[in-house]
Amino acid sequence: MTMSDVLTLFSTADAAAVVLILAGWLGIGWRIEHPGPRPSVSILMAENRREWLRMTIERGNRIVDSQILGMLRANSSFFASSTLIAIGGTLALLGNSDQLRGVVSDLGVIDRSSEVFWEIKLILVLLFMVNAFLKFVWANRLFGYCGVLMGAIPNEPTDPRAMPRAQKAAQINIFAARSFNRGLRSIYFAMAATGWFLGPWGLLAATLTTCAILWRREFASQSRELLLTRDMDPAEAPNGPDSPA
Repeated sequence: MTMSDVLTLFSTADAAAVVLILAGWLGIGWRIEHPGPRPSVSILMAENRREWLRMTIERGNRIVDSQILGMLRANSSFFASSTLIAIGGTLALLGNSDQLRGVVSDLGVIDRSSEVFWEIKLILVLLFMVNAFLKFVWANRLFGYCGVLMGAIPNEPTDPRAMPRAQKAAQINIFAARSFNRGLRSIYFAMAATGWFLGPWGLLAATLTTCAILWRREFASQSRELLLTRDMDPAEAPNGPDSPA
């Protein structure tokens, strides 16, 4: 089957839906990382990461910091392993697309297309999963770099090398978190790409739903509102020292 024959299997709506999911994936990611005057959760957390690494200068015992960093590395390792399993499953399904056609038929979708038609749809899912795997692996490595830099921070707060090294560790930690978040977004859109098995309108609906979910979690969630609230002085707290008994 030639390329022109393959292209005839897909309609203009299919092409538009694929362009939309790619544009949504790139666009929502860019907007989250470059939000402008309305910061996203990712940007707000980046500042908290800087504050975390700055505070390590004042802690002689950094066991808690090491545990937090170890947890972050474990999370990235878990997602990388899970994504690799999903990639293996998708590759296995590519070699036996008859099973996929049977599932789609059970969903009420009329199937009159060749195996290549379904395999190309699987490849779109696979591309998102492969990108997610690469991002998680890189995030894991960057969290490791952060641990090394954190260990190089002098224990003496007055040491002139302390703050620059803490800032370097914080920036590497932010880079790692950015890569991790990109991996998560790729998983979101890999799941949205499965909507293509229901046709171009299924892919369109899945893409719009995924973008709406990501937008809400980054720009309209309760966690974002909490991150925006300033730290309250103990004297201003309801049970502070100056409050009535």
